[in-house]
Amino acid sequence: MDDDLQRYVMEQPLYTEAFFTLVEATANVVAVSEKYWQNQGLNGARIRVLVEIAKHGGTMLPSVLAEKIGVTKANISLLLLPLEKNGLISRASHATDGRKSVISITGSGRALLKEHLPENRQAVAEVMKRLDEKELLELMSLLHKLNRSI
Repeated sequence: MDDDLQRYVMEQPLYTEAFFTLVEATANVVAVSEKYWQNQGLNGARIRVLVEIAKHGGTMLPSVLAEKIGVTKANISLLLLPLEKNGLISRASHATDGRKSVISITGSGRALLKEHLPENRQAVAEVMKRLDEKELLELMSLLHKLNRSI
């Protein structure tokens, strides 16, 4: 590799180093959660969809869900199809706009979350317990500050 490129990728400004440290830590914690879901024969991205629908009161527009989880409308359709096929969500026409549909978590979807979320949250907690309460509160404060500024 040429010297300029080597210097560019190795000599990170503090902002860049902080960014990549955040990305790496996030990936490592997400991997713990994802491993849990894989061991259960489930897909973490689809579980996140179910959780977001549940957090939103059980029903929402696919476009709102896509925005919430940071995917395109086309990708949300790909995530929703297997959930609908497996009876974990249902789709219905929007009450006032027939061009739109709403998605709802089904009883089976709620049961799946009730069964598996406690163990998944425990697996994630085991990683996060490496920080004490003061450190967790400081981390959350910093992350909230960053999120509010974007």
